[in-house]
Amino acid sequence: MDVVERIKREISSQPVVLFMKGTPDFPQCGFSARTVGILRSLGAEFKAVNIFEDPELREELKRYSNWPTYPQLYVNGELLGGCDIALEMYDSGELKKVLEGAGALGAAV
Repeated sequence: MDVVERIKREISSQPVVLFMKGTPDFPQCGFSARTVGILRSLGAEFKAVNIFEDPELREELKRYSNWPTYPQLYVNGELLGGCDIALEMYDSGELKKVLEGAGALGAAV
């Protein structure tokens, strides 16, 4: 399976997928940590993909998404953006609505 197919498989594996530096419990950059914090504060169920574990995926995903930085947050197969966009959407209440629409929110927070 080529790297683009692996990216597509990851993106479609769950409604919410976060490509990040590190893991949710051990993020390896502040922006990844902040994005995980936002998702967790909403009670979101999400899959995290540590880009450091797959250098080929890390490089190709930048081209695939046309987004040069990490983290990258996908909902229902579409790129929402990085930490800054997730934070703006969180602050406005839009992120909660998007996650609810994706069926990705667990118990009420």
